[in-house]
Amino acid sequence: MPGDSELIQIVDAALAEAVRRSGAWLACRPGCYECCIGPFAITQLDAVRLRAGLADLEARDPERASRVQHRAQASVERMRRECPADPLRNAIEHDHAAEDESCPALDPATGTCDLYAARPITCRTFGPAVRFGTDAVAICELCYQCASDTQIAACEVAIDPENLQADLLRQLAAAGQTGETVVAFALAVAS
Repeated sequence: MPGDSELIQIVDAALAEAVRRSGAWLACRPGCYECCIGPFAITQLDAVRLRAGLADLEARDPERASRVQHRAQASVERMRRECPADPLRNAIEHDHAAEDESCPALDPATGTCDLYAARPITCRTFGPAVRFGTDAVAICELCYQCASDTQIAACEVAIDPENLQADLLRQLAAAGQTGETVVAFALAVAS
């Protein structure tokens, strides 16, 4: 989607600064994937980016893309069995829903994301101290051990200060793409 690459550049630059400020307090590393367990809401913009990332992976590494696609479809099937009436709403609205379900983009062998470059904004921003406008985003409980609230606040950076994400979401809504989804549903419909 036009404008999404600009948003990602802005978010990634801000996160690089948050990582620099956070130093050793930041526990996030390849192989640390506690935040990749259990479904979480993502935007339609994230879903578009994920599907494009899966298509790119398909062109570069069809076997790996197939594994991601299989994990997504299997995850959706498990969520449908858990709540046949409305599995997507159940996954988004109930913290306990599919709480042990790994993100389909997570490679279980390496503990890393197979769609890292296309990951949702939530995935990009969870961990370091960041904020959208006046709202602080929750930090990972593994990060900032022994840091005071003042020290954490000193690490905080603003993400998307021009609110580009909201503009892009409005464009998608005008095209009929609204509401939240989860990674599994975003990737399962890619087939």
